[in-house]
Amino acid sequence: MSNFEKVREYLVELDYAIHYESEIDGIFVVNHEENGIKNMMLGVAEPILIMEQFLFDLTSADSDILIALLQKNRDMVHGAFVLDESGKKVIFRDTLQLENLDLNEIEASFNALGLLLSEYTEELISFSKA
Repeated sequence: MSNFEKVREYLVELDYAIHYESEIDGIFVVNHEENGIKNMMLGVAEPILIMEQFLFDLTSADSDILIALLQKNRDMVHGAFVLDESGKKVIFRDTLQLENLDLNEIEASFNALGLLLSEYTEELISFSKA
């Protein structure tokens, strides 16, 4: 079984809705609105799985917001806040090794994001409006 198929199996088992997939490009776009996950992109890019969830547009380069996001990174079990290439989009990003990837590991990454979104929602909303 290929790593793409393995990731697909895990997504189905975890009850994630696969909105889009391309085995040629190694991409999934998934939703699990119950956990606050909408249009999360997963890239199977040997030897890693890249997980990215767009959170909000950064309307200003407010250093207080950037400092708060970096400080929150320290509390996160899986993944981190990152900026895209333009420096304008805040994204949750996690990478996992495909070689030993199992259901528990990918589930832990999803759960970490869900927990982050539930605990940090008000701050993220205020950052997106700043």
